[in-house]
Amino acid sequence: MDLSPATITLIVLGVMAVLFVTEITPLALTAMGGAVVLGILGVIPVKTVFSGLSNSTVVLFGAMFVIGAAMFHTGLAQWLGGLVVRSCGTEERSLMFGTMLIAASLSAISSNTGTTAALMPVVIGICSAAKTSPTRQLMPLAFAAGIGGTITLVGTPPNIIANAALDAAHLPTFGFFEFAKIGIPMTIVGIAYMMLIGRRLLPKQEADMKEALAVAENAEVVGGEVHRDRRKMWLTGITLVVVVAVMALDIKRVPLEMAAVIGAIFLILTGCIEERLAYRSIDWVTIFLFAGMMPVATALDKSGAGKLIADTVISIMGSKPSPYLLTAVLFVLSAGMTQFMSNTASAALLCPIGLSIAKGIGVSPQAVIMAVAIAASCAFATPVGTPPNTLVLGAGRYHFMDYVKAGLPLVLIYLVFCTFLIPMIWPF
Repeated sequence: MDLSPATITLIVLGVMAVLFVTEITPLALTAMGGAVVLGILGVIPVKTVFSGLSNSTVVLFGAMFVIGAAMFHTGLAQWLGGLVVRSCGTEERSLMFGTMLIAASLSAISSNTGTTAALMPVVIGICSAAKTSPTRQLMPLAFAAGIGGTITLVGTPPNIIANAALDAAHLPTFGFFEFAKIGIPMTIVGIAYMMLIGRRLLPKQEADMKEALAVAENAEVVGGEVHRDRRKMWLTGITLVVVVAVMALDIKRVPLEMAAVIGAIFLILTGCIEERLAYRSIDWVTIFLFAGMMPVATALDKSGAGKLIADTVISIMGSKPSPYLLTAVLFVLSAGMTQFMSNTASAALLCPIGLSIAKGIGVSPQAVIMAVAIAASCAFATPVGTPPNTLVLGAGRYHFMDYVKAGLPLVLIYLVFCTFLIPMIWPF
């Protein structure tokens, strides 16, 4: 029986989704394997299979990983973290506010994993001095690192993937700080939630301080080796400000990826980060996951599989669904998937489908894609939803249900909040 390209694509996509959720095979291997299978079966041209590796977004990813690592390697991130957290005192709520504020700010322009790794020893040390449990502070730290990524284009992979999906479809893309329109309100809501409601849902047991510190020391390895040098800290800080400014100004001669690469090269040449550490800092899983999903997205579009999914969703919701209903459905789908699989994979899977739905009902795709991208960063209800959640698991002595109790209400608040706010900012 001959299967249509659309059917083959959907079967491959279904198998990939199962593998993403279960992680029987590594995420990057699943993505690249899916692209290879679609090439072998003739759904996409063979030359398209590895075309994702030549995408400029891959270069942007790599360069920003290096710049982010330099912040941690020079001690800049740790210094900023200590400054803000110490200035907030040691009372539980004020410490929580300071921790979440600096974590969200740092993760807006660098890796949320690195941010969490760098701030964990700072927070645990302060908790030790204040004779309070790190259990009460580490989960808010992880949540804030996840929320902060929604503020800028480079804050988290789903944002970059959303822009790449729009660009690939020859549609207007989001500006560098355009995500801040939803990201900053979300950050404010997230911090307020944890201080007023979330902290009441956190476990009250006392974590073993020695064990917590041991876990934190291991976590620092994720952030890179730390060599405090005031000159290099200043150089890194100035470089970061310049790179972000150039990106925000949207200079045509200096696109995002070029600005990031220039910044990364400068930091290596000035010794702010060694070449070997620059290579080690690049998250190759994210790189190959993205590169593998780009051809899969092409297959969804060209084979008609995306249109088939879109038509099915539209038939369930009606031919002219409410923009709020559409936003809510996509948010639930993306947020639900990201609790158990990589947010990069969730966004990469759903962005092409979201574009097909937008095209099918004749609405502007910006709100649809934004809903998918933002929801993919709302991984608060499980310890495996995002690396920061996993990082604090041991040091905070948390259990799976601790994340459900504190994180699920936040996801539901964001569902309602974003369902109404996103269509208002990006009208259909």
